Amino acid sequence: MDRRELLSVLGAGAAGLVAVGGGTARADHEGHEHDGHIRTLGECAKVCNEAAHHCLTEVKKGGPHAEHHAKAHEAAMDCQAFCTLAAALTARSSPMAKYAHQACADACRDCAAACEGHQDAIMKACVKSCQECEKLCRSMAGGTR
Repeated sequence: MDRRELLSVLGAGAAGLVAVGGGTARADHEGHEHDGHIRTLGECAKVCNEAAHHCLTEVKKGGPHAEHHAKAHEAAMDCQAFCTLAAALTARSSPMAKYAHQACADACRDCAAACEGHQDAIMKACVKSCQECEKLCRSMAGGTR
């Protein structure tokens, strides 16, 4: 994920929180110990946005899977929001980040479940990304469930 993609995922307000140098995200004030996790959160948010757009397109078409796509669209949009929040709190070393990680892990679990069963590459990528992000978020939250 390049700098432009990461900033678009995290939003304009996060531009001051995250700088990308040498291909890795880091906090402006110093090298951040959770760079890889922030990158994973950003990638998951990006993939969820792509899945949400795909699902919305499928819902507009109608068809037998429209309801399933509508549920996956909602889950992907919500998951993206939790990933963005967790990334922003992690980037600024907030003590509240553990709560965002717990919620993000649950959102990723639910999003992966909503996207499962679809055979297209975008939805499969969403499932994979959410599962990876859930695992990392659970470790960041202290493994609580």
